[in-house]
Amino acid sequence: MKFVAFERSLQGTGASRRLRNTGRVPGIVFGAGEPAKIELDHNALWHALKKEAFHSSILDMELAGKESKVLLRDVQMHPWKQQILHVDFQRVDNTTKITKKVPLHFVKEAESVAVKTDKCTVSHILNELEITCVAVELPEFIEVDLSGLTKGHSVHVNDLKLPAGVKVVTHGKPNPVVATPVEPKVEEIVVAAAPAPAKGKDAKKKK
Repeated sequence: MKFVAFERSLQGTGASRRLRNTGRVPGIVFGAGEPAKIELDHNALWHALKKEAFHSSILDMELAGKESKVLLRDVQMHPWKQQILHVDFQRVDNTTKITKKVPLHFVKEAESVAVKTDKCTVSHILNELEITCVAVELPEFIEVDLSGLTKGHSVHVNDLKLPAGVKVVTHGKPNPVVATPVEPKVEEIVVAAAPAPAKGKDAKKKK
């Protein structure tokens, strides 16, 4: 994906506030050289942030007539307004090693025995994975094939087919669960017992 940034000369809280009032977003680009202060069109950035690829792929940034490869690193949002306050990008090249969270795309769920035959539902325990790789090998997403899922067996991180050069960061957990089948609940029908026949004085009253 490609986006356009503009050089920003002023800095500080007051300057950033005035910038936002004009429909711009202050930002910074760091890594591989001197940090560059930038500004972006708020509406264009707002729409770009709604796209998954903008968060998890290498971007082409045009700045002062030159293009460079960058990676979105941080976005600061207003606590209650639909407003972007600040954005950070990192310059990358063919040798830059990065750690980044990427989304998981689940496929062929309906074709699995667990769903098709055993009527299970599939619980997605993880929706993203933290990975390390060289920047140019960063996958936009990782596909999780659920076609072989069976009742009583989960899909773990070690079951995933990762792109070449990509390693998962598990933070001490050796083989986390990614998705697991959940068996359908069996509803119990409770039949109310018939009332016992009246005895003694109560029976005489009814006569």
